Amino acid sequence: MISHSKKIGCVVMSILLLFMTGCWSSNEIEDLSVYVGLGFDSVQKNKQSNNQNHDFPKRDALTVTVQLVPQAGGKKEGTSSGSASETGFLNEQMTGDSIIQIFRQFALRNDRPLIGHHLKIIVVSSKLSKKYSMEQMLDFILRDNDIRPSCLVVVSHQKASDALNAVESGEIPAFYLRGLVDNRFRSNKILPEMTLAKLDALMESGSSFLLQNVVTNVKGEPRFSGAGVYQGKTKKWIGELEETDLEGLSWIMGGSRGGALKTYAPKGGYTITYEIKNVKSRIIPKVQGNEISFHVQIESEGRLMEDWSAPEIPSTTKYLHELEEQFEEAAGKQIQQVLNKMQNIYHVDVGGFRDQLRIKHPRLWEKLKKDWDKTFSQIHITYDVKMKITEFGSTTE
Repeated sequence: MISHSKKIGCVVMSILLLFMTGCWSSNEIEDLSVYVGLGFDSVQKNKQSNNQNHDFPKRDALTVTVQLVPQAGGKKEGTSSGSASETGFLNEQMTGDSIIQIFRQFALRNDRPLIGHHLKIIVVSSKLSKKYSMEQMLDFILRDNDIRPSCLVVVSHQKASDALNAVESGEIPAFYLRGLVDNRFRSNKILPEMTLAKLDALMESGSSFLLQNVVTNVKGEPRFSGAGVYQGKTKKWIGELEETDLEGLSWIMGGSRGGALKTYAPKGGYTITYEIKNVKSRIIPKVQGNEISFHVQIESEGRLMEDWSAPEIPSTTKYLHELEEQFEEAAGKQIQQVLNKMQNIYHVDVGGFRDQLRIKHPRLWEKLKKDWDKTFSQIHITYDVKMKITEFGSTTE
């Protein structure tokens, strides 16, 4: 007779075998075209419609660039990036007025179906997003279950397809651009990542927002530089913030863990640089009757990392306080610059003021939220900045 323990062992083994079976409905990765980057551009004026070549009926609304990571044995010619063996990726392009239709048209020219589970970044040209809203262009993307909501969205005031070109041999541009966001601990000119999920929530709430801007140099190498400004009502591009503006915005919103603030010594004009360790910020809404104002309290700790006027460690507390005041003044100029652009040039709140009013005064917010950007443009904002130098690098006495 079979012992009781052997019977239990047979049952356990049988159950384990069920978990070791393969997926009967899976597709081998070698049989798929994995795309990792998307670029949306305006159609060039000199570009002829392909309707004469028996192409599908369409209007030339936008050109979509799809960045593929080809598998072994797959197609080797790319439309804009050379051979896959040389670059490690393929950039395919197609023009139309329906993104899903464009995606399905790729099935006519590629023997492997597109799969978007690993999409890392979407680059939209500012020229296109000035004509069409982000809500229109991303409608299919937000509905598609293949694409993860953690995908990064950026803008380019140049061609989006240029941002998806090779950085250097063996580098995949989509991965390269996605990785730049991780450098926020070194620079306060990099915005917190704008994912599809976060962007969708902002558009649904009618909030104005920023998208990190990508530019390419003369060598075709992409990098982050400033941000595109999008109006909450239209979801369209209305202008840009420069790198210095993003530094000013980082003081208002807080949370920075890196960056350099430069000023010049009053005597001699020598360079003095403060490296940010942390920034804490509080946006305080003040309501008195029908009058609304904001006060921003900013505190920062950092290192004195460069002082051309006095290379040695400062010997007096007085000298340190003088430097802190200079850095506070320099940060104040950056804050004033970005506030001026938000309130007087673009008339949008992209600094988080609306959130603090909504939290502290919800009833008042319900009355103002419909035309908040217009109201925000007329509100008085004050601020104070407190800097504290806590370190001097590795210099020793």
